[in-house]
Amino acid sequence: MTQSVPRHHHQTAATATAPLTPIAVASAPETLALLETRRSLPLRALVEPGPDGAELDRMLAIAARVPDHGRLVPWRFIVLEGEARAVAGDRLDALYATQNPGLAPEKAHMWRDYLLRAPVTVVVVSRTDPAAKIPEFNQVLSAGAAAMNLVIAATAMGFSALWLLKWPGRDADAAALLGVAGTEKVAGFIHMGRPAALAEDRPRPRLDEVVTRWRPEP
Repeated sequence: MTQSVPRHHHQTAATATAPLTPIAVASAPETLALLETRRSLPLRALVEPGPDGAELDRMLAIAARVPDHGRLVPWRFIVLEGEARAVAGDRLDALYATQNPGLAPEKAHMWRDYLLRAPVTVVVVSRTDPAAKIPEFNQVLSAGAAAMNLVIAATAMGFSALWLLKWPGRDADAAALLGVAGTEKVAGFIHMGRPAALAEDRPRPRLDEVVTRWRPEP
């Protein structure tokens, strides 16, 4: 018995072999200018006011528009804002003190101070699915893309964003205090606020140092 082939299969095959004509798509010079000049400010230069609820939701929606092979959504976001920053910081300080006996008194509140510097911090969490057909490395890269999209969105909306990954994101017990599961990893802390200074650019690699064009050997 001959198996019938769904109609949409024939349509897809026909489309794949038909010549395609490019459609007109508007360029975005402002986006290119932003990408060409974006620069991270130090944490101390991120000040109030931070993004409000609507602004932050828009940033997070943009952050979620990234390549995601298999549509696994291998990432999520944890928002630290308002008084929650101080509470989270106090708990991190307590854990850090138990891990570091004899800690200098001036470092007793270092993680509380750290989280209070920026008005808003978003923890980007990588949550890969080892059972999926998609390689885990691809899933991790998608989380990194979400973090970078968040940085770009914040910058485009007039804020400054700094991507860091310090002890609270590298230590499993510290991350757990922030709600990160044992099967997850922190891709980064994205700190956001209004810029209090102009960012100076740093040296960038020359293209001939990082770009090669593959050529077939004769």
